[in-house]
Amino acid sequence: MSIINIAHAKQPGLNFYKLSTMRRTLLTIVFLSTLTWTTQGQQSQPSIKLGILDFGSSSLGKLSAQTLRSTLRANGNIRLVDPDLSAAAARGVGYAGSLNMSVAEAKDLGIAIDSEFFIIGDAQTLRRSSSTRPVYYESYSSLFIISSRTGRLIYWDRLAAESDNPKDAEDRLGKTLATTQTADQCLEAIKKAQLDERNERALSIDANVPIVEDAPNDEKTAASEGLRLPRPYRRLRPPYPESAARAEAEGTVDVLLDVGADGEISQIKLARWAGFGLDETTVATVRQLHFFPAMRDGAPIPMRVLLRYNFRKPSQ
Repeated sequence: MSIINIAHAKQPGLNFYKLSTMRRTLLTIVFLSTLTWTTQGQQSQPSIKLGILDFGSSSLGKLSAQTLRSTLRANGNIRLVDPDLSAAAARGVGYAGSLNMSVAEAKDLGIAIDSEFFIIGDAQTLRRSSSTRPVYYESYSSLFIISSRTGRLIYWDRLAAESDNPKDAEDRLGKTLATTQTADQCLEAIKKAQLDERNERALSIDANVPIVEDAPNDEKTAASEGLRLPRPYRRLRPPYPESAARAEAEGTVDVLLDVGADGEISQIKLARWAGFGLDETTVATVRQLHFFPAMRDGAPIPMRVLLRYNFRKPSQ
């Protein structure tokens, strides 16, 4: 590229008006080039490949999923997987609408849908009554966002609307699903998960992580191998959170713990998630545990164990 030397403006034969015109032309070219590069940079940002399954077989479940598809498509750099293809793929791997999945099951579903992330959910309209108010209707939509790469539940929410009329409650719910706020929260969770996963991959490449032995399935097998499994000093039961009570949620949460030779927990991973706050209350409880370490031939060793917690609605 040739660059005009402004210091030679008084050079014989060079008209000042022509110089100004050339300067403006040069600035225009630079501006247009910068704009082109910026636009190309924005366009080159990869879109997020997202699958959204219907939130159940009811008309409200289908409408809620469709509304969310439209909301995310309009508010984010989203490439949606065809919903009919997603539904067929989900049926092909035996998915029947569960919101309580192991990470392995979730990864299999994400691979089948052919997405980077996917959203599942449930939507219903329920007739409610209480001692403090007359009969009313609640329309709700529970939505779960899952990473196909890790199988983790990265975000959940339960949107709800109430009215004396069921149709009005459903209309109000639809308006909430269609808001920019709903889209922003979903997209923020996805972008955060992308960043976290990139950081985890970088750490796993750089770190020299010691191999931790998995515990045998039962104590009899462990004894035959000369092992004594880790045992907690005391057993703690996670509380049933209010967020789960509002959704009347039940589920099973599986947690993998790396217990060191000193009996302390070095790492916690969810192997099965349930949402509605059940995962968070489980992890918070597990962090309080201390163990007698695993032993092999009388010597303490690190070991990975799985703890399972079943949650049921409290009896009235």
